[in-house]
This record gives sequence, C-alpha cells and structure tokens, in this order.
Amino acid sequence: MRRPIVIAGYGLSSAVRPLTALIATWPQLLVVRLFDRVGKGVRGAPRDAMLAACATPATRGRIFGFHRSMDHVGAIVGPLLASAFLLAYPGRYRWLFALTIVPGALAVASLFLVDEPDAAVRADPASAARAGSGVAPSWRELPSQLFVLLGAVLVFSLGNSADAFLLLRLSDAGVAAAAIPLLWAALHVVKAVMSTWGGVKSDRWGRRVVIGAGWLVYAVVYGGFAVSSSTPALIAWFMVYGIYYGLSEGTEKALVADLAPASLRGTAFGIYNAALGVGSLLASVAFGLVWKLVSPAAAFGLGAALALLATALLATVVKNK
Repeated sequence: MRRPIVIAGYGLSSAVRPLTALIATWPQLLVVRLFDRVGKGVRGAPRDAMLAACATPATRGRIFGFHRSMDHVGAIVGPLLASAFLLAYPGRYRWLFALTIVPGALAVASLFLVDEPDAAVRADPASAARAGSGVAPSWRELPSQLFVLLGAVLVFSLGNSADAFLLLRLSDAGVAAAAIPLLWAALHVVKAVMSTWGGVKSDRWGRRVVIGAGWLVYAVVYGGFAVSSSTPALIAWFMVYGIYYGLSEGTEKALVADLAPASLRGTAFGIYNAALGVGSLLASVAFGLVWKLVSPAAAFGLGAALALLATALLATVVKNK
C-alpha cells in the first residue's frame, strides 16, 4: 500500500515545519529542515507511483505535468500569502511559521479522501499473479532500458546545479535584492504555465522528444549565463529557464512510468529520485568549485556541456517512447 507512506511523508513535513516558530539556534533549524526533507524523500516515489496508476499510457504526461503545474502554483501562492500576512502584521515571523500547520494539515487530510488506485495490478498480469502468490518484486526485474534512461538522467543531473547559483549570478549582475523574490515568483509562473503543456505534448510527440527539447533549453540557458553580462539578458535567460522545467520535470516521470512494470514503479521512482539527488549534490559541489577556482562562465559552460552530452545519450541509447 502506497497511500500510508505518502501520508507519512506529507505528515512528517507538515508536523515539523511549524516548529520553525519555536527555534532559537541554527542547529535547531537544521534539524527541522532535515526532517522536512526526509518527509519529502519518503513521499515522493510512492506518490508518483500512485499518479502513474491513475493514468493511462496516453495521459501520463498530462497527469505528471499537471501535478508539477500545481506544485509551482503553490510556490507562487504561498509566498504571496506570506507577504500579505507580513504587510498586515509586520514582524510576526514566528506566527507566520506557526500558521504553516494549516496548509500542511489540509494536505494530509485530503489524502485520506483519496482511494489508492488498483489499476496498476489490473493492467499488469505479472503484477496480478505476483500479488496473488505473495512473492515480493525485486528491483532486478526492472527493464534494462530504464537503467539506460537513468544513466542519461544522472549525466544530466551532474550538470544540474542548484538554482541558487543562477540567483547569485543575477545578484552579481546588479539585480537588487528586493527584486530576486519577484524574479523567483515569475520563474514559477513560467513553470506552472509550461508544465501541463509539456506533459500533453509528450503524450502526442513522445517522451524523448520533449525531454530532449527541455534539456537543450537548459543547455542554451546555461550557455547564455556563461556568455552574457548585461542584467536584461540574464533576466531573459532566467525566464527561459522555466521552459526547461515545463518540458522535462513531468515528462521524465512519465517516461519512468512507461518503462517500469506496474508492480515496480515505486522502486523505479525511488531509484530515479536517488539519481537526481546524488547528481544534483555532486553538481552543486563541482559548480561551486569551478566558479571559485576558474570563473562563473566556466561553471555555467560545464553545466551546458553535460546537458548536451545527456541529450545525445537520450537520443542514441534510449529506445523511442
């Protein structure tokens, strides 16, 4: 059963975030953030497996894209509500953090209204037979093409450093500190608009085409950050960056669901998220070192090069989907 794990993950994050209102030292904040991220890690794979079970092969892109759109809408609405609260009650930061228990509780409560779909077992005879025999599936049964895809994803993620570096580059170029949150919100608007569209197009054009287009956009944006120095140009590249998210985020998950058997989708999404996490951690460390030891342009150029390499791998070694 996946729903209890999803509820536990959302519940853990929702329970610890309001504790920010009580912290007095940075180690306490570190512990809160740690448990918040653990909750995210726990819920991600089973939630995505449930989403895949709710979709048909012809609608997976749309469903995963819509999920990403709603996530980005939340990233827009939440800060706006927080800003409105602080305008009405200046300085009440602890009250603001305490109030995060409200959306968290609503999210967890809504999950109790969701029936876990069993379409995955019905659609996969092997899953049905295994469920009847009580034999647990093994990750070794995942198809080789999934691991080929994950290899390409890992190469891409090695160049996919934290977005904080983009914001740092904007700041260095002269963007005022007060404007950074506005640009961040604008980026999420682009993500929200493009995510459902990208998912729908992946259902029509194929997953590889849309993912590859997204990775190419990423390479172009990082190349733009490497060679551009004017503030207007960097802001424009930053907005284009949202298109990469819209094309790739949901579509990658839809392709993982396409390749993995229904009984092993939770495992497949877990490995996929692990590849992203490890790659992104290494990418951020490497990006920071190249930024400091060589130059920001070299760091962005490295990210662009790895994105191009991953796109080539996607086009040549991953079977058409």
